[in-house]
Amino acid sequence: MKAALLVALAAAAAAGALLVIAGRDSPSRSAGSRLPVAAAPAMPSRTPLQSQNGPPQATPSPLQDPATAISLDGLDAFGLRFKKQPRAALVFDMNSGKVLWRRNPVQPLPVASLTKMMSALVVTERGRPRESVRIVKAAQRYSGSGVGVLPKGRHVPLEALLHGMLLPSGNDASIALAVHIAGSERRFVKIMNREARRMGLFCTHFVSSHGLEPGNRSCAADLAVLARAVMRVPRIARIVRKRRATLRFPIKGRKLYLNSTNPLLRTGYRGTIGLKTGSTDEAGRCLVAVVRRGRRTLGVVLIDSPDTGRQAKKLFGAALRAD
Repeated sequence: MKAALLVALAAAAAAGALLVIAGRDSPSRSAGSRLPVAAAPAMPSRTPLQSQNGPPQATPSPLQDPATAISLDGLDAFGLRFKKQPRAALVFDMNSGKVLWRRNPVQPLPVASLTKMMSALVVTERGRPRESVRIVKAAQRYSGSGVGVLPKGRHVPLEALLHGMLLPSGNDASIALAVHIAGSERRFVKIMNREARRMGLFCTHFVSSHGLEPGNRSCAADLAVLARAVMRVPRIARIVRKRRATLRFPIKGRKLYLNSTNPLLRTGYRGTIGLKTGSTDEAGRCLVAVVRRGRRTLGVVLIDSPDTGRQAKKLFGAALRAD
C-alpha cells in the first residue's frame, strides 16, 4: 500500500500536479488527530487548479501544505490554550500559500457573510467602479441587515455599494450588486459557484450572494485560497483595509458613514490589512483576517469562534513568534 502511494505521488509530481491536504481531518469538534503533510509548489494566482462538472464535493482544496508544517494536535500547536475552540481554523502564509497550522481545514461549514469575498471578486471582475447601480426592490428587503441604501429606483455608484458590502457587510448592497451584474441574484450565484469550481474550491457552494440565509458552505482551506485571490485585486484590497469610510451620493446632502466590522481593524491591531467578517446563528462568528509585519503577510481563518478578535490575535502572535 505504501509503495503504491509513493509511486502515485511520484507520477503526480512528474506531471506537474499540485499535491493537496489529505482529507483525513475529523469532522467533529474534538481536538482532531494528527494530520499528514506533503510538500507542494506555491498556488498560482487566479488560475484554474482543477475543473469539475456538477455540484462541488467535500474534497480538499489545493493549498500548499509543506513538510515544515509538522503533525499538529488540536489547538496546542503553538502552545496556546483556548477555553472554547473554533469549529475550524487555519493559519497560512499569504504569499506562498504555506499552511502553518490548521483545525478541521476541509470540513464544509456555514460561513455567513464570508460569502461576500466571492461576491466582491465577481463584482470587480465584471463591473467598473463608476458604473451606476439602480437600487431594486429586492435589496430593500434586507435594509434591516444592510447599510441603508437609497430607495427603490435610485442610482448609487458601484464602488459605493462595494464599500457597503465589504465594510459593514450590508446585505442590501450585496443584493443590489448581484442584480446589477447578472440581472438576478440567482444568476449571480451561478457565476459565484462557477468561479468557485474554477478556483478549485471544492468544499464550497453558494445559494445566496450575502450568506445571511442558510445553505452557503465552505471550509477553512477554501477560504484561505479565496482570501489570497481577493487580496490580489487592488480595488478590494483598498477597501477592506479601511477602518471607516464616508461616501457621498448624487443626492443633495446625502452621506453614508460606514464602519468596518473587522475586530482587528476596530482595535488597531498592528499590521492589519483586511479582510472580512461573518456572523449568523447557524455559522457562529467567522473571520478571515490578514496581517502584514515586515516582509511577512499572514492570514487567519476562523469559523464558529467564540471570540474572533481575541483568537485571531493569539494565532497571529504565535505564528509570528514561531518564525
